[in-house]
Amino acid sequence: MFTGIVEEIGEVTAVEQGTNMARLTVRGPLVTSDAAHGDSIAVSGVCLTVVTSSEGTFTVDVVNETLVRSSLAKVAVGDAVNLERATPAGGRLGGHIMQGHVDGTGVFLSRDDTGVTTFALPTGLAKYVVEKGSIAVDGVSLTVASITDEQFSVALIPTTLEATTLGRRVAGDLVNLEVDVVAKYVEKLATPHLAASAHNV
Repeated sequence: MFTGIVEEIGEVTAVEQGTNMARLTVRGPLVTSDAAHGDSIAVSGVCLTVVTSSEGTFTVDVVNETLVRSSLAKVAVGDAVNLERATPAGGRLGGHIMQGHVDGTGVFLSRDDTGVTTFALPTGLAKYVVEKGSIAVDGVSLTVASITDEQFSVALIPTTLEATTLGRRVAGDLVNLEVDVVAKYVEKLATPHLAASAHNV
């Protein structure tokens, strides 16, 4: 599990394309300081498993399902990514509970002088997003300021703009979105045919 408090901005140093997958190498001295094979690190909000770790870099395999749902399909050498290690038991919950399971990609639309930043929502995700609720954008835990069926806005403080890749985003950039998992469970339990399907599994 993660909390959406980015620990450092990393850099993609290698991308190897395979059959329905990719292997990424990322530089992140802080998150690799205690990383071992099998550990989880969120890369721009995507929970990935460390394959190897050495001299401040780590490699991860990204399967096709993740490539289809996230912006990692378009990642290139030199790209900056948000990095966060999994939250230890008893650790501080500084943001909100996140799984690192991206629901889809949004699009950076605009940011005004006060830090209010607007993103386009993919079809179907608006129902899981509520005003003053939490959402993860590129692995950053944020509070929703306003929401419509097509877009949502958040207010970014200077620290967030400086300490994450959100301060580098420009109009048209893709961002990874993870909605609050509780909303999806509530929907399933409240929808008779979905709940019935779950009981029959």
